[in-house]
Amino acid sequence: MTLALDPIELSRDLIRCQSVTPEDGGALAVLQKALEGIGFTCHRQVFTAEGTSDIDNLYARIGDSGPNFCFAGHTDVVPVGEETAWSEDPFGAEIKDGVLYGRGAVDMKSAIACFAAAAGQYLDGKIGKIGGSISLLITGDEEGPSINGTNKLLQWTREQGEVLDACLVGEPTNPEQLGDMIKIGRRGSLNGTLTVKGVQGHTAYPHLADNPAHRVVAMLAAITDEALDDGSDHFQASTIQISTIDIGNPATNIIPAKATAGFNVRFNDLHSAESVETWLRHRLDNIGGDYELEICVSGESFLTPPGPLSNAIADAVESVTGRRPELSTSGGTSDARFIKDYCPVAEFGLVGQTMHKADECIAVADINTLTAIYLTVLESYFSQVSSPSDAP
Repeated sequence: MTLALDPIELSRDLIRCQSVTPEDGGALAVLQKALEGIGFTCHRQVFTAEGTSDIDNLYARIGDSGPNFCFAGHTDVVPVGEETAWSEDPFGAEIKDGVLYGRGAVDMKSAIACFAAAAGQYLDGKIGKIGGSISLLITGDEEGPSINGTNKLLQWTREQGEVLDACLVGEPTNPEQLGDMIKIGRRGSLNGTLTVKGVQGHTAYPHLADNPAHRVVAMLAAITDEALDDGSDHFQASTIQISTIDIGNPATNIIPAKATAGFNVRFNDLHSAESVETWLRHRLDNIGGDYELEICVSGESFLTPPGPLSNAIADAVESVTGRRPELSTSGGTSDARFIKDYCPVAEFGLVGQTMHKADECIAVADINTLTAIYLTVLESYFSQVSSPSDAP
């Protein structure tokens, strides 16, 4: 029995699905059909929450014993933006000069196709003797609020008695070429909204007013003038970036009554969201006055220490490409921030130079290479864990 899936054609089929968050666009049905065709059992779960869109998710597994190696990712994509900026139909999945164009080609429908194709190649001739189980955990809510996606799907798998022993997320991790980088952790992310209140008045009579614009500037200086840290063993230094300052004052002779600012903190493993908030409030309190600070945490920092999982991926990359990838924690957040609470997790995918851009595209050759890497990861992983001394 041949379990071959063509990763190029499956990538194209997925790209043709207009799955802009929160719409599924038929993408999960395409994937489910492909996976069931090679023996996977698929479960679709729709999760809901007040004030958010319903999200369709998929968990697929083949094998009924451990260890369970999981591939994780998302079929949802960001909007295409101005279609006139594209040289090809963003959902046409056209191939030109050996390059596949389309929204999601990089982030990350092609990687999902590589998951499925690699699993099919690994399973071919191994039915009943896989060495464990292979699963796919796929959401439609990674590019959105991430409320009804991976986090809830992970909770559902635990309720079903499913155990994930290791997970590879197919986010585009490579800056320049395939083989550059594996992500073994991510910085935490915290968004703050600062509202400073004052007393409105005439600019010629400032003693009769309280200017919140002056205090918001001082407060922002207080949290940006001093670095949180100098970095740690596996993380770069934490950063604070001001994203907006808003007063909304149309007049030049009025002292405003309120000033607001927004900022983002990317923090490493020397901090938690709670400790960052304490640090922020201490510095804001030193300026004083009437203010409010709202905090929204996207995720805590985490690290999967270098070990069997990252070694299996790095060895596979080097075996296929001849290049040894860097182990990194750079970049933004991903759904790995949820998965790390369930099992060791690392990320490796395609080259990310065109993700979220017009004319998002990837070389067809890279899709074939990534499939070969994922296949080698499976072979290496199940070979490693066959030894009782090894753990994922």
